[in-house]
Amino acid sequence: MSERVDYPPQTYAANDYLAIFDKRNLDRECLANSLISHQIGISIFTFSGIASWQQCNTTLGTLRVAVINIGSNDISDISIRQEITQLVTTLEPVPVVVLSNSQALDHVLQAIDLGVHGFIPSSVDVDVCIEAIGLAIAGGQFVPASSVLAMRGLVGGFVARKAIRSAFTVRQTAVAEALRRGKANKMIARELNLCESTVKVHIRNIMKKLGATNRTEVACKVGELLPDAEHHLGRA
Repeated sequence: MSERVDYPPQTYAANDYLAIFDKRNLDRECLANSLISHQIGISIFTFSGIASWQQCNTTLGTLRVAVINIGSNDISDISIRQEITQLVTTLEPVPVVVLSNSQALDHVLQAIDLGVHGFIPSSVDVDVCIEAIGLAIAGGQFVPASSVLAMRGLVGGFVARKAIRSAFTVRQTAVAEALRRGKANKMIARELNLCESTVKVHIRNIMKKLGATNRTEVACKVGELLPDAEHHLGRA
C-alpha cells in the first residue's frame, strides 16, 4: 500500500457514474438511496453482478468506481474471491472498493491482496463511506482505522506505519503528529500553511478514523500506535 497524498475535491462529468454490485436487491438499493440522499455529485447505478452490468454498460456513461457489497460473506470463500477478482480484472483500471460487515484485519489484507482500492466496514457512517469512495476515485487506498490499530499488535510497528499512511492522508498525518506534540490549532495552521478552519476539519476526520472523542485522546492514540511518529509520519 503506497503512501497517500492530499487530493483535491472530486469533480465529475455529467455522464460519470458509480456502480454498486450486490446480489441482494434490498441491500444494494438501500446503499444507493443513502448515497443519493447525500448528493455526492455522481450518478449511481446498481447491479446484481458483472453480467448484468455488461448488458448495459455501453449506454450508461463513464464508470468511475465500483463498490461490491459482500455483506456478512467471508472473503476467504472461493466464490467471493472469484467475484471480486472478476470485477477487478474486468473493470481495470476502474477502482473497486469492497464493503463488508467484517473489519477483521485478515479480511482487509485479503481484499487488498485481490487488488481492490479500499475496504469499507459497514460499521462506519455514510460520510466515511463517501470519503473512502472518493479516495479510490482519486487513486488512493482506504482501510479502516480499527484495522490499522490491530495491525500494530499483530505484526509490529513497521507494518503499522505503512497501514497508517493508507488510512490517513499525508496532511491528516501531519496534523495528527502536531496534536501528539500538543500544538494548538493556530500553530498547526501556521506550520502547515493551512486555514485554521481546514485544520479543524482534518481533526474531525482524524477523530472519526481513530474512534477518538477529543484531541487529547487523538494524541494518546497516535502516541501509543506510533511512538516514533515524529520521524516517520510528520512529513507533509
